[in-house]
Amino acid sequence: MTVLGLVSDVALGIHIISIIGLMALLLMQIGKSPKRIHPGTFHSALTALVAGLLMVGLRTPLHNHDAVKWPTLNNGWVGTKFLILAIILVLIFQNFKKKEVKTSIWLAVLGLTTLNILIAVFG
Repeated sequence: MTVLGLVSDVALGIHIISIIGLMALLLMQIGKSPKRIHPGTFHSALTALVAGLLMVGLRTPLHNHDAVKWPTLNNGWVGTKFLILAIILVLIFQNFKKKEVKTSIWLAVLGLTTLNILIAVFG
């Protein structure tokens, strides 16, 4: 295993943990009224974004080193996941300081997070 491969694997672990944290913080609001966006959701989403960008940036040198083990990325899926995560970050940033958010905003963030996970698993 190369150093870049190890860094990519660590970034993947951080990315997965961040998305799990984002989803957990959102799901903690299911039975609560009024709904609010926990400030940790912003940090989780931002950490997931940075880790994802690191993984994408490392993929080309890893592919050049061993094309069988590190196939090229589907840029369409990566771009879609990036766009969804950017929308999640904007929605969270606009609403995490509010004491109460509309259920529709909370559901939008939850739905987009779920969609991002589904794209990662099945895309």
